[in-house]
Amino acid sequence: MQMIKTFEEAYQFVIEHKVCTVFGSKGSPHPSLWDNTALSEKKPRAGGWSPKVMAVWDWKTRIPQTYPEAVFYGKIKGGDAVLMEMQYFRETHYPASFQPVGDLDELAQQLYEFIRLEPAFTGPLRKRAIEQLGCTKSQFDTAIRNLQISLNIVRSNDPSLKNDFWLTMREVHLDLVNRYEINSSNEPTEDGRADR
Repeated sequence: MQMIKTFEEAYQFVIEHKVCTVFGSKGSPHPSLWDNTALSEKKPRAGGWSPKVMAVWDWKTRIPQTYPEAVFYGKIKGGDAVLMEMQYFRETHYPASFQPVGDLDELAQQLYEFIRLEPAFTGPLRKRAIEQLGCTKSQFDTAIRNLQISLNIVRSNDPSLKNDFWLTMREVHLDLVNRYEINSSNEPTEDGRADR
């Protein structure tokens, strides 16, 4: 298998494999950009990150920014960050993985409401959550991760933003959200049970 050295090769790798993790994890069924990148892991003498870390970190942000119609960035069950070919995301991953925000814990629901009313960068959002909701940094990080895994929030692909800026999935993929909200609505059936 050809090892990745350039941005374009990394993009083609994502398209070819449909789903790939960014840094990889033991037991993941998906290939990772990290494991398939042929760049030096040696840190420069002057300090800082190795060429491999710098490249993979750059690609995870720049690929979905450059090709927003072709590649989705998010988190999957288990918490791995992934790049996903868009058609696979829309037709396979979203219907299989979407969870209504109402099914998540209270903190996740409150954070979703913050983001719905005012999209925000992670830092100010965390500060607000800790001050107003009394959560810890760890609880905040878990809730943000769960909102991504359940496909309720998504990172902005705006290239002018240097840090993670959170939007609701509805704001970015309205047609998709509407399609599956209608199909997974909790309308009671004639016998009174919620129809899932």
